[in-house]
Amino acid sequence: MTNLLVLREQLKKFYSKYELYITPALKSLLALVTIIMINASIGYMSELKNVAVVLILALMCSFLPLNFIVVIAAAVTLGHLYKFSLECAVVALAVFLILFILYFRFSPHDTIAVLLTPLCFILKIPYVIPIAMGLVGTPTSAVSVASGVVVYYTVSYMTGSASVLNTFEDDGALQKFRYVIDGLLGNKAMFVTIAAFVATLIVVYLIRRLSVDYAWTIAMITGALLNILILLFGDLLYNTHLSIVGVIVGSVVSVLLAKILEFFAFNVDYSRTELVQFEDDEYYYYVKAVPKNTVTAPQKRVKTIRVPEKAVRQQKRDR
Repeated sequence: MTNLLVLREQLKKFYSKYELYITPALKSLLALVTIIMINASIGYMSELKNVAVVLILALMCSFLPLNFIVVIAAAVTLGHLYKFSLECAVVALAVFLILFILYFRFSPHDTIAVLLTPLCFILKIPYVIPIAMGLVGTPTSAVSVASGVVVYYTVSYMTGSASVLNTFEDDGALQKFRYVIDGLLGNKAMFVTIAAFVATLIVVYLIRRLSVDYAWTIAMITGALLNILILLFGDLLYNTHLSIVGVIVGSVVSVLLAKILEFFAFNVDYSRTELVQFEDDEYYYYVKAVPKNTVTAPQKRVKTIRVPEKAVRQQKRDR
């Protein structure tokens, strides 16, 4: 455990020292992964899959605000959908505009949640997002998480319906609009997932703020169980074709990933908890103080050994 704490302190020190270079590099990497994932999932417009275009967009994101990555991701998605179907691109644009209004109104600082939610769905570990945002975010982070869920299911539904949309005639634009909109509004799996993620995030947030010991761990486990319960209940009601094994395994992996997040964000030693009581002219105060687990990273010291001049002259005479 001590070695892990030392590693954590060294990472923090390294980041604080080179933050000016690491932050743009991380933003560029996040944008690069996002664009590559979009191109791999949709990939209808070959121009957007060009390596030079991808690298230029990623580099642009490195020195622009983090929210710009969301705009770039939306633009790339709309470009692919436009190449596939104009009707799908128009519907997606309307959905994105609604999500942008909600996102920038309630949770403009949760860019990571908007971007990572669809990516985690692709990686088959989406259940880590509501738990993680409940630990480090606020209840308004539910808007960002829900937006990410809507984006994933919208794009997934449109690309999955490609064979059906291609059967419509060229002049059947109205039928395509109706088919896409009805499919999105009737997507029970999307609404069940949104309900599960929002409820999980809020419950995790409320529990981790309690003053009980191991509140973060309790919040993770409770959130994971609640998420499983809501998803399974929604599957029974609406037949969402949920993979029970996938949900359970994904929830276990999500808790493990959340524990890693806890190690870096909230690592405390409950065995040294202190209860402090004091007062002033107006109040009595009862304070519970829990110390953090911290260690001092070992410092490398170079010790210079000076040899006396007499000894050096003596060595030369002996030679």
